[in-house]
Amino acid sequence: MAYNESNNVRDVRYTHKDFSGIKSNLLEYAKNYFPSTVKDFTEASPSTMFIEMAAYVGDVLSYYTDYAMKETMLLRATEKKNIYSIAQAFGYKPRVASPATVKMQVYCLVPSIGSGEAVKPNFDYAPRVETGMVVSTVTGTKFKTIKAVDFNFSSSLDPTDIITYSTDVDTGTPEFYLFTKSVDALSGASKLTTIAVGAVREYPTFTVNDPKIQSIDSVTDSDGMSWTEVPFLAQSTVFDESINDTANDPTRALGVKDSPYILRLKTVNRRFITRITPDNKVELRFGSGISGNTDEVIIPNPENVGSSLPGGISNLDKSFDPSNFLYTDTYGQAPSNTTLTVNYTAGYGLEANVASGTIKNIDSNTVVFDRTKTLVKGTRTTVKDSITVLNEEAATGGQGVEDLESVRQNALGFYATQNRMVTREDYIIRTLSMPSKFGTVAKAYIASDEQMSPDGVSTSNPLAVNLYVLTYNSNKQLTPLVPAAKENLRTYLSQYRMLTDAINIKDGYIVNIGIDFAITVLPGNNSNAVLYRCITALQKKYSIDNLSFASAIYKTDIYLCLANVSGVQSVTQVDVSNLFNGDYSSHRYNLDDATYQDVIYPSLDPSVFEIKYPSTDIKGKVVTY
Repeated sequence: MAYNESNNVRDVRYTHKDFSGIKSNLLEYAKNYFPSTVKDFTEASPSTMFIEMAAYVGDVLSYYTDYAMKETMLLRATEKKNIYSIAQAFGYKPRVASPATVKMQVYCLVPSIGSGEAVKPNFDYAPRVETGMVVSTVTGTKFKTIKAVDFNFSSSLDPTDIITYSTDVDTGTPEFYLFTKSVDALSGASKLTTIAVGAVREYPTFTVNDPKIQSIDSVTDSDGMSWTEVPFLAQSTVFDESINDTANDPTRALGVKDSPYILRLKTVNRRFITRITPDNKVELRFGSGISGNTDEVIIPNPENVGSSLPGGISNLDKSFDPSNFLYTDTYGQAPSNTTLTVNYTAGYGLEANVASGTIKNIDSNTVVFDRTKTLVKGTRTTVKDSITVLNEEAATGGQGVEDLESVRQNALGFYATQNRMVTREDYIIRTLSMPSKFGTVAKAYIASDEQMSPDGVSTSNPLAVNLYVLTYNSNKQLTPLVPAAKENLRTYLSQYRMLTDAINIKDGYIVNIGIDFAITVLPGNNSNAVLYRCITALQKKYSIDNLSFASAIYKTDIYLCLANVSGVQSVTQVDVSNLFNGDYSSHRYNLDDATYQDVIYPSLDPSVFEIKYPSTDIKGKVVTY
């Protein structure tokens, strides 16, 4: 292109953004537009030096521009802070260390009343142990109960077992009865921190500097006012649970046996949301209102809900959406000139999956008797001191901090569900997104509910689905969920399911397998070292994180994994076997019948292949010829 003094338009090219491309374009630009000014373009010339410096700057700027753009996309982002920010913008809150769940038995001695055949437990002395009883193992791992233990209440879902504990040596009349109830508890210890708040400002944000935090239990200010956590600041209403007694609601107390708790909807002006930081701490963000101002809640008037009928009114300036019930002007109050006291739970991950029979200590509890009854102080003290605990089942569900790839995939799935469950993916993502304080699901699978017709034909039930779930024990091995976690899951999913859908929660099947292989080693390599690298490679490839429901095992993948290990000359043998009974799952699976063209297909029953003991279930040997 010839230079033209009268031509003010320059031929600028925007492609070839790397160093060599920019340099080439700059050289061509200089030759075309400055032919009489710059003539020496040898590698050692000053003009080439300046062009290369400009190309260097352009290459660096191009890289950071591309990098910055990439970090705005969840699928491409690599920095933890960006992945967390995008995920939470999608509505998904990354999991910190997940607590373990355990079902405990709580025991209490209650005195008798009456004589002869009319003797019975004196239920006036049957206490209620309030939510939040702190218990611990002999090694100090702490748990907190998630609901009250009411020995005066019994139902099919919450039974109270009663047996005679002691009798009068002379008459044989029962003196004390042993009451037993079950309660669910979560691992974690209660902690407290204070936050000094200065002058009022919009949307103040404070950080709780504890990387092991699991949940915020309560927030109160210096005036004793409570602040409530909500999913988003626009939500001004929450459910409030209270004991069903005459003090709370005289009209309902008569039905206490059928409904021991009252659920109310209340408005909360003092509210906050939480966000998880990249260093696994928790941020508390409050609203923009000034303390004392009333938060205006806009509620659509049914009379103004538009009608398209002739003569009907249609003057709404907002769509009639349920979220409009939650709309506010200020998004809640902002604390000012006060001190916030934050009570929270911090705890453990995998190490909280303690064995059965290890939770024996009561660190603290609140025991309440019926306030309307006059009781003997000494007997009341005896009853209170008799309360003991023991876990007959192992704790399960405790996990460490969620890895970045899980955050990425769960956030994408969470956003796609749009707060409802329709597709299989919706059910799975919602299941995996259940707050960890209610239990942790490690693997989930959804299938249609098959029913057998009278003529023996299997048909799909369109009004029900089967949800198969599994969790981890303390060794990160698959195990079924405890009944309490299943009930929590059922309750959690009920708010997202379609009205006509029923959800059957079932235990998934575990198929334990072992891998045996043989290799030859390249000359000059240590056979033991190569064998160790092979076992390590298979342990990584077939870790439980990489296995899921309905996943097949490809023998070719095993061959390829071993062949890619440094020092391996050839793979001569690969065998996969089913390990069952004893320390393994009782589910026996015929792998030979399930294998076709070196592919081991999963069972028709929803199951997960698992190498339970990678250090011993993966075996190899070196052969020579």
